[in-house]
Amino acid sequence: MDPLVRGSLLVRRIIRRGHGLAFGCALGAYVIAGGATAPLGMATALAVTLFVVLLVPRLRARWSHDRTRSPRSPESVPDVPLLLDLELGVLLTIGLNASLLRFEGTLDGVFAPVIYVLVALVAALARPAAAILVLASVIGFEALVRHYLLLETNFDSLIPHAVFAITFAILNLAFLRVEVARTRAAARARVEAELRRLKDDARSYRLLGAGEANPDAEERLARSSVEEIHQSVHYALDLLRHTLGLHTAVLLWLNDAETHFKISELSTESDDIHDAPIAVGDGVLGAVAARRERVTLGGLKPSYKVPYYAGACPVSVLSAIPVLEGLDALRGVLVIDRRENRAFTAHEEDLAAQAARYCLRAIQNERVFVQLERAKVEQGKLYRAAQALGAATSEQDVLEAGVRAAREIASFDLAAVTIYDEATRIHEVCAAKSANGQIDDLVGMRFSHNTGLVSMVVQNRFPLPYKGQYDPTHQTVLTRRHPWPKLPSLLVLPLLQHEKPLGTLILGARRRNAFGESVRPTLEVLASHLAVSLSNARMVHKLEMMATTDGLTGLLNKRAMLEAATQKVAAAARFGRKLSVMVTDIDFFKKVNDTYGHDVGDVVIKGLADILQRQRRATDLVARFGGEEFVVLCEETNEEGAMLLAERIRQELGKTVFHSANGKLQVTCSIGIATFNPRPASASAAKMNGWDALFKAADEALYVSKRTGRNRCTAAGAPPPPAATARTEPSAGASRLPKTARAR
Repeated sequence: MDPLVRGSLLVRRIIRRGHGLAFGCALGAYVIAGGATAPLGMATALAVTLFVVLLVPRLRARWSHDRTRSPRSPESVPDVPLLLDLELGVLLTIGLNASLLRFEGTLDGVFAPVIYVLVALVAALARPAAAILVLASVIGFEALVRHYLLLETNFDSLIPHAVFAITFAILNLAFLRVEVARTRAAARARVEAELRRLKDDARSYRLLGAGEANPDAEERLARSSVEEIHQSVHYALDLLRHTLGLHTAVLLWLNDAETHFKISELSTESDDIHDAPIAVGDGVLGAVAARRERVTLGGLKPSYKVPYYAGACPVSVLSAIPVLEGLDALRGVLVIDRRENRAFTAHEEDLAAQAARYCLRAIQNERVFVQLERAKVEQGKLYRAAQALGAATSEQDVLEAGVRAAREIASFDLAAVTIYDEATRIHEVCAAKSANGQIDDLVGMRFSHNTGLVSMVVQNRFPLPYKGQYDPTHQTVLTRRHPWPKLPSLLVLPLLQHEKPLGTLILGARRRNAFGESVRPTLEVLASHLAVSLSNARMVHKLEMMATTDGLTGLLNKRAMLEAATQKVAAAARFGRKLSVMVTDIDFFKKVNDTYGHDVGDVVIKGLADILQRQRRATDLVARFGGEEFVVLCEETNEEGAMLLAERIRQELGKTVFHSANGKLQVTCSIGIATFNPRPASASAAKMNGWDALFKAADEALYVSKRTGRNRCTAAGAPPPPAATARTEPSAGASRLPKTARAR
């Protein structure tokens, strides 16, 4: 039934998508059968109606698609479906050929070249694949009409038509693509020139600096501010010109290098403006720049050179007012002129000076606005970074969150984090990320102090290198044996907590000036947050270790073992897995402490812990339950496997020699084993399968080993071995300890 349903859905999909092409082929067959030349009748009317019904919706769909497509971003709308272009091409081919046959009776008449227009349109508007298919349908349909309807036995007339159709298609396709490429290149060049102009204006207004964190966002912000400045300045100049009856009012702004003036904004009646950079020392502008005072000229003649006019001087009176920021920092010059030889009054010059101050204030306001916007963005980034770092609890999570936050602040290609151990004066690369894996192999590398920029940053507690510029010929980042990729931008930030160095954050970028003054302070704040979070993660890890491990042996403590064992037993019961528990106790341990001291007793305990760690598998859990008692939880282990492991532990401990001030010392241990039954035979047996019952059974087996001579392994439920006549006690050299009351 399932294949039948899929087949029916496939047929419906084909009919729904290809019905237009199918009906078009039917209309073509009707034309080939003579329908276009037959007398008018019901069949012809039905064919024309069907043609119109098929053609109009497809023309409307094609037109709506072209209108939806944005000329600025044509990729914002999906391409026209291939089937739509093919159906339109086939229907128009059939309609044109039918019209030629109806009105001219042949395909070689006066209007026959109209088919070339169709081919050219399809080649120009449709995709290449659709154009090729439509061209093939044009040639094929004409061949069928000539052979079956016009009864032509050769294709001598078809060949020139086919050659012309192919030629028209190729020429239109080639010329259109070339014209589109040329138009796009010209538009791109104009856009880039406009962006460069806006960027230069933004830099001259002190709105944009080098090495921004997000160049695109900064440029958009600066572009909006530049437009706002131009509107405000133009309004002031236009108002000034109409109020004072001026010929031109122009604001000339000093470029970033302070070598040239350029027209920032103007209001003028002249069409002969020289819109090019003007040298600072040129004409009246040089006097204003040198004296920082207002300069007024009258009685000007056409031969006088005014820098912002291209031809002869058209004015008679001119006044240049310096635009000063602070006391004497020249930012630009406001120039006003008048055609009639009427000197500017003191009131008019004061109005012009006020307009100059208004223009400067508009620029300063936008500069403050940009700084506030930038600060708001940076604060948002730091807030998100603080949230991510606060949510990270492990050291690895903190490092990953720190790198992600740094990437949001600055654009970089490589990042690494080093950790510094002040006690050993050793650095270690604990994290490294790069797009192509250039520095991924550095993770885990250790190097000594005072070998490169990282060591200098830790020692001086200050970011390096200067201005974030990396010179691989004179600077070493880590060590000479492990060179850093040769990228032009580099920044090594110290990770400090209360002036104590924890390590460094290393960032590298292929873009020059990637770590300029605009991003470095934010990165330094991020580094301090990262250091605090890293210290907290270490403290959390230390607390977790103290809460879950035994301080003497480094094994799990009793609480951690109980939590893990409960889960392991529950999982074994659910999935029917085998599980065994071993309880180990050192024989005569009280005598060891009494005879050799508690410090030697600790050495013996750590020795047994080391043996348990070496003998266990990766999935086994080992814990110190208290005193000299240890517990081993073995997953996927039956009684036989647990007994083999216990024997290896017992034998290795018996061979181990411990050294003390009173001589050599050897001890033994007793072990009890209990095995979990995943499929108990009864409800009472099932109750015995919990962790408490399992541990109690192993502990009772341990007591059996103790009562029957010690230095042996006993499984729970096994018959007790015969009591030994001699009991092995810890020995010191060849002498034995004095026999006292037996202790576990």
